[in-house]
Amino acid sequence: MKPKNHSIAIWAIGLAMTYSACTTPQKWSEESKEGYVRVTQKGGATLGYAPSSGVKLIEDDGYVFKDLNRNGKLDKYEDWRLGFEERAIDLASQLSEEEIAGLMLYSAHQQIPAQSSGYGASTYNGKTLEESGAKPSDLSDEQKAFLKDDNLRAVLITKVQSPEVAAQWNNNVQAYVEGMGHGIPANNSSDPRHETTANAEYNYGAGGEISQWPTSLGLAATFSPELVKRFGQIASKEYRALGITTALSPQVDLASEPRWTRFTGTFGGDPDLTTDLGRAYIDGFQTSDGEAEIADGWGYESVVAMTKHWPSGGPEEGGRDAHYNYGKYAVYPGNNLADHLQPFVEGAFKLDGPTKTTGAIMPYYTISYGIDPSGKNVGNNFSKYILTDLLREKYHFDGIVCTDWMVTADNKAIDSFDGKCWGVEELSVVQRHYEALKAGVDQFGGNNDMKPVLAAFALGVKEFGQQAWDKRIRASARRLLLPMFRTGLFENPYLDPVETKKLVGNQDFMKEGYDAQVKSLVMLKNKHHVLPLKNQQLKVYVPKRYFPPVADFFGNKTKDYWDYPVSLELVSHYYQVVDSPSEADFALVFIQGPMSGTGYDAADVKKGGNGYVPISLQYNDYVASAARAESVAGGDAKEDFTNRSYRGKSVKTANKSDLLLVEATKQKMGAKPVIVVLAATRPVIVEFEKSADAILVSFGTSNQPVLDIVSGKAEPSGLLPCQFPKDMKTVEEQKEDVPRDMIPYVDSEGHTYDFAYGMNWKGVIQDERVQKYK
Repeated sequence: MKPKNHSIAIWAIGLAMTYSACTTPQKWSEESKEGYVRVTQKGGATLGYAPSSGVKLIEDDGYVFKDLNRNGKLDKYEDWRLGFEERAIDLASQLSEEEIAGLMLYSAHQQIPAQSSGYGASTYNGKTLEESGAKPSDLSDEQKAFLKDDNLRAVLITKVQSPEVAAQWNNNVQAYVEGMGHGIPANNSSDPRHETTANAEYNYGAGGEISQWPTSLGLAATFSPELVKRFGQIASKEYRALGITTALSPQVDLASEPRWTRFTGTFGGDPDLTTDLGRAYIDGFQTSDGEAEIADGWGYESVVAMTKHWPSGGPEEGGRDAHYNYGKYAVYPGNNLADHLQPFVEGAFKLDGPTKTTGAIMPYYTISYGIDPSGKNVGNNFSKYILTDLLREKYHFDGIVCTDWMVTADNKAIDSFDGKCWGVEELSVVQRHYEALKAGVDQFGGNNDMKPVLAAFALGVKEFGQQAWDKRIRASARRLLLPMFRTGLFENPYLDPVETKKLVGNQDFMKEGYDAQVKSLVMLKNKHHVLPLKNQQLKVYVPKRYFPPVADFFGNKTKDYWDYPVSLELVSHYYQVVDSPSEADFALVFIQGPMSGTGYDAADVKKGGNGYVPISLQYNDYVASAARAESVAGGDAKEDFTNRSYRGKSVKTANKSDLLLVEATKQKMGAKPVIVVLAATRPVIVEFEKSADAILVSFGTSNQPVLDIVSGKAEPSGLLPCQFPKDMKTVEEQKEDVPRDMIPYVDSEGHTYDFAYGMNWKGVIQDERVQKYK
């Protein structure tokens, strides 16, 4: 085992005494790998370097070190025997303004390989991948440009062709940057990628060749910090095998607003549960043990957690999401910021593990309306009160603050998916960078271009003077370099693609992810104990489902179609599948939660309205008669009003057909059981409940775990991580910032669909999880 940094001096003295009477033998050896050389040392760090980079080895006391800046001497930052802080401070002091500006950049989403057109498109030697003859693991023209010309080192990876290609690409990236400047490695990152499907910009890499787990909301339904920590331990190993050292997660926003689109990415609507699960998640991701540890819990299996979104994106007014202008306001009608800070202050900043605190924080896009005592209302990424006064000074956070993506770019329209410069729309792009830096930001998400950062530096020098501004930006540089030292990237950022292929998505990890999916399923109803249905000779009817035309997260409109919502071949492994209700012993109906839009409709503007419409959690058409007459927040340069109320307006749910499908199936089945499987991403008003004999809720799982429950192969154990409301009146009357303040739905069996409710074969679950959190 190599020594820990804090004991290196004592260890080195002892080693010197051991060999004092003889010639010191060579303690290291080299092994050539594909594209790089691996150096192993007895009692020292394993190194990796690419001969093509021009980096040489320096020997000191029988050990070797990488001469990353190629100056022929051993700098402190190159000396793996020293502590993380000392090395980071040394390197930060050496960097040029251009290099610091590059560290402050965080790339736009990168696919491996890049697509030839559409989202994230790029070229290879000026041609498409197919035309160029390039390998999928080669660097695109765009990647070479931002790595070389802009000194960018933080790369956000989304979809990859395969784990093996991802590892090869990582090696190519690391070899490319190793020979530049001070040899700073690439710090590759990922949004959540372990979910079963990708449905938005912030989980765009999901559904690939990797172990598959429930969404964060599904993990919350297990009510198990131990399971969530285990997820983090497995996910971090898979991330590191892909070359990923930073996770843009967890999302610990308290989901106190039930209509929010990003509810599914949270740990639900309870501050205590969210706090415990967030802490466990970060401990799992960041902690290295045994041989993998370098020091203080950090090491070669650590992945830095970028916890989001400070100080919470949860209380979005009306549930409208801040990726868009129409959702830019987070509101606090209950004056309840405290509950939203708790998962950060008591969870992410107070870990059980040795890394002690999350490595990075991402503020959300929102304007946290009315929070700044000065009365200033700007996006969190531009708020000195929120980032410096609260985060840095009151709560003593000294890690990275990275903006959410594209907050400095221009916004063209109220409903356009582009820049998200809320509250500073009137400023130039350079001024927005400068305001963010003054507020306390270290890094700019989604920015590949260092020019506006350098221009912002010039503004800082003009206002504060060269010495003060130099100190400011080198403080950010130190923070930005620390994760690379903590994860061992300066020593060996290279991967063995063969080992990557073996580890990522291996059978053991897949099994644990699958078991977690089973544990996340919640049984809401089981009339007359109809479940489980263990007899494989039973005949099941699965009706086709109508898939309505909807706009995806990026605004792309899908076409409508009818299809089976589950593979009939899969179902046939459990039961005999029949074509008609008359033949069947029971029906299995798969539906989704209500899809009623985003809360803004351009068609309403054309009719003379303000564009704001309700977000409904029910299937039937909805009129917002109980909504606020005056919005809490509002106003934009593109609008000539400040009241964003939608009171009295109506909205239709795109998939009302799901409600009708359940009701029609029950009518056709008569007295025979109808089992409903609801795929939910947030709270649902279960209008179909009386037509269902049993209801299972899936928070982001595949279909096979559902069949394991229905057939009795497994027993349901999940609990609701949020309230399922009685009706839309209680949704409208709840306060966006107050958790668990709705009237829950009560079903025909007398059961209340409240937080921490769930059933197993015996009935309503009343275990230690319920006692602890409810």
